[in-house]
Amino acid sequence: MRIAVCPGSFDPVTYGHVDIVTRAAALFDQVIVAVLVNDSKRSLFSVDERIEMLRQAATEMAAVEVKSFSGLLVDFCVEQQATTIVKGLRATGDFDYELQMAQMNASLARVETVLLPTNPQWSFVSSSLVKEVARFGGDVSGLVPSYVLDRLKHRLAE
Repeated sequence: MRIAVCPGSFDPVTYGHVDIVTRAAALFDQVIVAVLVNDSKRSLFSVDERIEMLRQAATEMAAVEVKSFSGLLVDFCVEQQATTIVKGLRATGDFDYELQMAQMNASLARVETVLLPTNPQWSFVSSSLVKEVARFGGDVSGLVPSYVLDRLKHRLAE
C-alpha cells in the first residue's frame, strides 16, 4: 500500500489545500492530511477546528484521513508507515525551501517528497493572505469552502 502524507498548518483550509489533497488521493492508496501542532505559533483556529474543517473537505475522499502531529514530520511518516510526503508549490520561492526540506527528510528517514505544482487558479492563495483579506472585510468566498468561510467570519467577529 502506497501511503502519503500531506502536511501543513491549514489555518484555515483553502481551495488550494483541497486541490492538492484531491490530486494526492488520485496518486496514492492512502493520504494522511497531517495538521501540524505548533504551540509556539498563534493560530486563528485550534488544531481540532482545523481537523474538523479538513474532514469536511475530505468527506467524499474515501482514502483520505486527517490527523495531527507535533515534532518532526519524518517521525510522523515513519509512525504512519508513509513513504512519501506530498507538498504543493505555488512559486519558485516555495521550490527553494521545499527542495532543502525534501533532501533533509530523505536523509533522515528515507521518505521521498513529491512536489505538486499548484493549479494556477489557486497559485496566489495562502492561508495567511486569506486571513489578512478577511480581517479587512475583503471577499474570500471564492478561496475557501463555505463551511470555512462561515467559521472564518464568526471567528473574526469575536
